[in-house]
Amino acid sequence: MKATQQLHDLGQSLWLDNITRGLLDSGTLARYIGELAVTGLTSNPTIFDQAIRAGGFYDVAIQQKAGNGLSDEALFFELALEDLNRAAALFLPIHQATSGTDGWVSLEVSPLLAHDTAGTVKTAVALHRQAHCPNLFIKIPGTRAGLGAIEEAIYAGVPVNVTLLFSCEQYLAAAEAYLRGIERRIAAGLDPRIESVASVFVSRWDVAVKDKVAASLQNRLGIAIAQRTYKAYRELLAAPHWQKLAQSGAARQRLLWASTGVKDPAARDTMYLEALAAPDTVNTIPEKTLLAFADHGKVGGVMPLDGGDAETLLAEFARSGIDQAALADQLQHEGAQAFEKSWHELINCIHSKRATLATAV
Repeated sequence: MKATQQLHDLGQSLWLDNITRGLLDSGTLARYIGELAVTGLTSNPTIFDQAIRAGGFYDVAIQQKAGNGLSDEALFFELALEDLNRAAALFLPIHQATSGTDGWVSLEVSPLLAHDTAGTVKTAVALHRQAHCPNLFIKIPGTRAGLGAIEEAIYAGVPVNVTLLFSCEQYLAAAEAYLRGIERRIAAGLDPRIESVASVFVSRWDVAVKDKVAASLQNRLGIAIAQRTYKAYRELLAAPHWQKLAQSGAARQRLLWASTGVKDPAARDTMYLEALAAPDTVNTIPEKTLLAFADHGKVGGVMPLDGGDAETLLAEFARSGIDQAALADQLQHEGAQAFEKSWHELINCIHSKRATLATAV
C-alpha cells in the first residue's frame, strides 16, 4: 500500500498544492485521485502565474475573454474558476461521500485586500456566488483585518480556507472567528454547517531560523509549532463550547498543514509529511513532494494529542534567542507581502498576455 493511502486511512486528507490546465487536460489530476489518494487541492496567485506563463494552455481563453471588456483581474478570476470548477467536478464524488468534509478546491481573494475587512467580505461573497460550485473554498488570510472577514464570510454562508497562519495563537484567533460566525448563524436560525479549514504554514519557520540556531535544532521548529497547534486543535474540539455547536449541526473547522515542501536540500524530502501525520487534519503538498512521498515516504506513528515534546523543544529555541511570537507576526507580514508581490506579477502576466495575443490576431 502506498504511503499516501496509509495517510488517508489514518484520517488525514492529502490535497495537491497545484493546479494547471495541463494537469487537467492530461488526466494527471484524475490519476492522482485514483492512485495517490489525493482528495482536494489548493491554489494561489503564484501557482496560476506559473501555469499561465508556461506554454499556451490559456492563450485561446485569454484571447476570447479579452474582447469582453473585462479588467485583467476579472479575466484572471474567470480563468481560475474555469480550472477550479473542472477540478471540483473530479472531487465532487469525494465531497458527496464525505458529506462535505473533503473534496475541496480553493481560490484566494486578491491579496491586496489583506487589510481590508469589508472589501474581503464583499469579494469572497461575490466569488463564491460567481463560481456556482458547492466544493469551493474561498481563501482569506488570518491577518487582523482578515479575522473580521472570516467571521462575516462564514456568517454569510461562504466556506472559508483561512490562510497565512503561523502560530498556535494565530490559529486559535482564526478558529474563534469561525466559531463566532457559526454562532451568529445559529442565532439567526440559519444552517450552521459551513465548512472551513485553518491553514498553518510549517516550513517557513525552519527557513527563517536556519542561520540562527545550532545544527541540532535545524528543521525542527516548524514541526514543534505544528505539534503545539495540533494539541490546541484537539482541545478545542473536546471543549464544551465546540461540543454545543456540534450538537446544533456545525461542522468542525479542520486544521490544515501548509508549506510542507522541504526547503533544505540536506533534509529528507518527505520529512514534514511523515512528522505531520495526524487524524482529522489536511496536508496540502506540492506535486514534487506528493510524488516523493508516494515513492519512498514512511508512515510511522501519528502526532501525539498532548503535543509530545513540543514545549521542551520550543523552550530550547527560546533559549537560543528565537522570539516565537515576534517571528510568527513577522512571517505572517512577510507572507502577506509575498502574496501581494505574486498577485502583481500574475496580473501583469495577464495584461502582457492579452496585449501580445491581441497583436497576433
